[in-house]
Amino acid sequence: MAMQIEALEIENYRVFRRAKLTDLPSLTVIIGANGSGKSTLFDVFSFLKDALAQNVVQAVNRRGGFKELVSRGEKGPIVITVKFREADGPLITYDLRIASDQGRPFIARELLKYRRGRRGQPWHFVNFARGKGTAITNESAYGQPGTKEVREEYKLDDPSVLAIKGLGQFKEFRVVADFRSLIENWHISDFHISDARPSAEFGYAEHLSTHGENVAQVAQFLFEHHRDIFDHILEKMKERVPGVSQVEPKSTEDGRLVLRFQDGSFRDPFIARYVSDGTIKMFAYLVLLYDPRPHPLLAVEEPENQLYPQLMDELAEEFRDYARRGGQVFVSTHSPDFLNSTHLNEIYYLVKSSGFTSVHRASNSERLKRLVEEGDRPGELWRQRLFEEEPTA
Repeated sequence: MAMQIEALEIENYRVFRRAKLTDLPSLTVIIGANGSGKSTLFDVFSFLKDALAQNVVQAVNRRGGFKELVSRGEKGPIVITVKFREADGPLITYDLRIASDQGRPFIARELLKYRRGRRGQPWHFVNFARGKGTAITNESAYGQPGTKEVREEYKLDDPSVLAIKGLGQFKEFRVVADFRSLIENWHISDFHISDARPSAEFGYAEHLSTHGENVAQVAQFLFEHHRDIFDHILEKMKERVPGVSQVEPKSTEDGRLVLRFQDGSFRDPFIARYVSDGTIKMFAYLVLLYDPRPHPLLAVEEPENQLYPQLMDELAEEFRDYARRGGQVFVSTHSPDFLNSTHLNEIYYLVKSSGFTSVHRASNSERLKRLVEEGDRPGELWRQRLFEEEPTA
C-alpha cells in the first residue's frame, strides 16, 4: 500500500497564514470561492516538488521571490509540514521552514522524523539547517526494542539544496531516499487542451506530463505495452463520449504521432485537433487515471471544465478508484454535479476572511451533516452557498 498524507499544515504561504488539513482521506475534494486559495493549496505540492527537483532558491524565485510568497504582513518563516503513514506503519513528519536573509531565501530548518508506535520517541532521520545538520546512520535498526539512534554530522555542497535530495542519493539513507522518491513521483496536473491537440514527436512516454502535451505518446506506450489497459480506456470512451468507436495513435510520414478518433457516423477518423475539447480531455484523464503505475499523489484542478455535467458522477468514481489502487487524489472543483458524487467527509472548504484563508472539513459541521442526513446532497448545498456561511471549528 502506498504512503498516504494524513495531515498538511501551512504557515505564511500566501493566503494561508495558518491552515491545517487533518484526517485526510484517500480522495480529498477542495472547494471554495474564486480567490480563496484552491490553486495556492495545490501550489504547495508543486513548491515541494520544485524545491526537490531544483533547490529552494529557484522554487521561491519561480513564485516571484520571498516577499511575494510569504503571507502579507508576515516576515516568515514559511512553514510546510506534511505527515504521512504507510498502512499501519509509523507516522512520518516532514517539516520544512524557509526564511529570508536580505531577500535571499534559505532553509531555516528541514526535519524528517519517524515516530515509533503511538507513544514512542521519534527518530530524527534528517535534521538540517542552511546545508548543515545530522542524519541517522543506523536506520536499519529502527524499530528494534532498546535501540538508540546513531547520528553523524553532514554538510551539503549547496545550502539551498534540500537534505532529502542531497542525502537521498546514497544507499545508506534508504528512508530518506524513499521519501525523496515519493515526492518526485507526485503529479500536479495543469492540463492544457491546446497542448494536447498538436501531433507529438514519434515515440512513447510512460506517464502523462503535467500539461498533457504527450498524450499521444502515452497512448502509443499503452497500445504497445499494456494493450488490456488501452482497450479498457477505449471502452470507457465509448461509454462516455457518444459516437466514439475507436481511438488510435497513428504515426505520420514525417515520424510524428497524432491521435485519430473514429466517429461511427463518419467514414474517416478525425485527428485530435478537430474533435471537441471534452473528448480530448476525457481521453487524457483516462490515460492519466489508468496509468499502470499510479502516482502516489495526484492533484487535479477543476476537472469539470469542458466536460458534460452528466459525466461528473463517473469521473468522481474514477478518481476514487485510482485512490483505491494506491494513489491519493486531491481535486479542486466548482461543480455541484461533481460534489453530488462525493461524500461529506471527503470535502474540505476554504473560507477567506480579512485577506487570509482558513480550511474546514465539511463533516465537522453539524449543520451540513444534518442536512445531508435529511436527504440534501453536497452539490446542492454548495449551489445554495451554505458552505460559505460561518463554519464550525
